[in-house]
Amino acid sequence: MKAFFVRSATALAVATAFALPVNLLAATPKDTLVITWAIDDIITMDPGEAFEISAGEVMGNSYDRLMRYDVNDPSKLVADVATKWSVSPDGKTYSFELRPGVKFASGNALSAEDVVYSLQRAVILDKTPAFILTQFGLTKDNAKDKIKQTGPLTLTMETDKSYAPTFVYNCLTANIASILDKKLLVSKEVNGDMGYGWLKTNYAGSGPMKLREWRANEVIALERNDNYYGEKSKLARVIYRHVKEAATQRLMLEKGDADIARNLQPQDLAALASNKDIKTTATPKGTVWYFSLNQKNPILAKPEVREAFKWLIDYDAIGATMIKNVGIVHQNFLPVGLLGASTDNPYKLDVDKAKALLAKAGYPNGFKITMDMRTTQPIQGMTEAFQQTAKRAGIDIEILPGDGKQTLTKYRARQHDIYIGAWGADYWDPHTNADTFARNPSNADDAKSKPLAWRNAWDIPEMTKKADAAVLERDANKRKTMYAELQADHRKNSPFVMIGQQIETAAIRSDVQGFKIGPTSDATYMFKVTK
Repeated sequence: MKAFFVRSATALAVATAFALPVNLLAATPKDTLVITWAIDDIITMDPGEAFEISAGEVMGNSYDRLMRYDVNDPSKLVADVATKWSVSPDGKTYSFELRPGVKFASGNALSAEDVVYSLQRAVILDKTPAFILTQFGLTKDNAKDKIKQTGPLTLTMETDKSYAPTFVYNCLTANIASILDKKLLVSKEVNGDMGYGWLKTNYAGSGPMKLREWRANEVIALERNDNYYGEKSKLARVIYRHVKEAATQRLMLEKGDADIARNLQPQDLAALASNKDIKTTATPKGTVWYFSLNQKNPILAKPEVREAFKWLIDYDAIGATMIKNVGIVHQNFLPVGLLGASTDNPYKLDVDKAKALLAKAGYPNGFKITMDMRTTQPIQGMTEAFQQTAKRAGIDIEILPGDGKQTLTKYRARQHDIYIGAWGADYWDPHTNADTFARNPSNADDAKSKPLAWRNAWDIPEMTKKADAAVLERDANKRKTMYAELQADHRKNSPFVMIGQQIETAAIRSDVQGFKIGPTSDATYMFKVTK
């Protein structure tokens, strides 16, 4: 590896390398991993609030939690700070025993008091990801009664119902359940905010890496935490540089200015295939792409029309072009890898079958409709391809382009006709997607719960009951069967046209070893990488 240098005569310390403009870099230091990635989604570094993909990866590398899932087999749980866990016979009280001798990066000892404080704080702050914990009946008013310390290294958590234990444990692997340094946060409190203001840009964890600096839309710098209880990171630091354009990422990778590029498009990956200095790695993610049909529109509410749309997608062409190397065709709401995920893909492009269904619904000559689309790839490509195939059946689709905020605001208000989007698993359990695609507790406009089924005004009391029963089933095999049945019903009858599942692909320099993309954003572990 070449020595690190800048073109100016003044040598700068490696510790400030991340502050340098892109065009000043020549090669990355041996003990430093430089990653180019679009990280403009980050709004905070507080695990109690962070709910974005890029922030999730930082949390996964810098904060411990009670347990994690095995990235090689997500159905298995592995110990993190907790070494033992159990559930009471009635299925409502979960007990945990912690690993002794764990320290935070600050040097403070980690105890059950910190875990209890962290879980209570997440519920009390009640930011976006808090629902992952509050769905167990935890509230601001009862959190301190339901989550209790029972000894220096032991604690319990009570739930309102007897859920499937794997469901509860999987939720506790999420970033919202990260363990925070209570003593440090209390010292940073302002007007009883539990350190909320300070932690937006700071760090209070015990994970293998620690946050050194975050500059929005510029850089994230992580450093090795020498207080980490487990095997120490081989890398001294990991630097994420915000580079949004795929072409620029590819150029930096080819020149050796970056070790890993994360947002490359299919054409970039194809161009790099013959470069002996660069290799690729890929992992199926818990993210699915879909079209959805607003059931407030009387045309789209007809069952035959809903089914016709599913025969008007050229799945093979989309799989071979727009999502090649970055996705696979997948026609189910559960992504492959989750318990009970189906791999049945019964639909294909069949214009004649779609026409027959439209005629049966009373629209032999088709109709006009609008479709809201975020102007990003592969979303835009899939939308335009669908527009063309739908026209062959007489359906005239007017595409309404917009940015993420515009299209989502309209979608969340149920004001769309057709919407195309992506949905990622919030935690590694099938209920995360069943909860939004196959549940709608109330279809009222002012409903408290507003899953994707609600956004599309799909009133499904019976399917909701089945989804509720599945999350309470404690027998894993029975639960798996229940989700298989839900997906079969959903494929046939829902207003969702499921298209594909994302495969996240990264290109890496050949001297980088041990880099593996995790199934969720918080399971891509940079601390295991070497150069």
